[in-house]
Amino acid sequence: MGETMQIRTRGIRTTLAALAAVAGVAAAAVPAAATPASDTPRFLEPAELPPHPSSPWYAGPVTAGQPDPLPMCVGDALPSITSHREYWTEYDTNAQQLTVEGRSAQWAKDFAALLRKDLAGCAKKLMQQDPDITATQKYYGRLNVEEGADVYGIHTASAWGSSDIGLFSVGRDGATVTIVRWGQMGTFQHAQVADFKATTVTAVNKLY
Repeated sequence: MGETMQIRTRGIRTTLAALAAVAGVAAAAVPAAATPASDTPRFLEPAELPPHPSSPWYAGPVTAGQPDPLPMCVGDALPSITSHREYWTEYDTNAQQLTVEGRSAQWAKDFAALLRKDLAGCAKKLMQQDPDITATQKYYGRLNVEEGADVYGIHTASAWGSSDIGLFSVGRDGATVTIVRWGQMGTFQHAQVADFKATTVTAVNKLY
């Protein structure tokens, strides 16, 4: 038995050493340009999201490309150059940040205006797409951060009994636009608007 344990231990050590060697080679193979530059937009950290009363937030990696599935209201407008990050809790609350680096400040300004238009008409569009959905929305105002950010709330209720509340914000810093989405089961009474506004300000300030 002792000899078997020694053999297993040596095997584990050998495997770990091999993995470490592979990791070292992989790290050495990554070019310096792959290291995030100071002018690369940064994403929210889990602790910067609206606090959940019973769970920490978790986050996936920052991923290039459009998310799948696309988020409601703003998904159709997202270009292929979008980057996104997913967030979740141990319960029914989730969030998402989507960031687009535009080719110019004017392009980003126009893109942000398009997103705001899509959000302003979101409830009506959702009900047109699905007669079993009743949607209502609120505009929570503009935030004074960089080139500005706008906050919206959308509540959806289905004929089969589901009820969900979502908060969206669109903010811009120069040629970069970011969208933050937060959602959970509930109604407007459950929307953490003040916390979400603080998260939005953080998200826009962190872009650069």
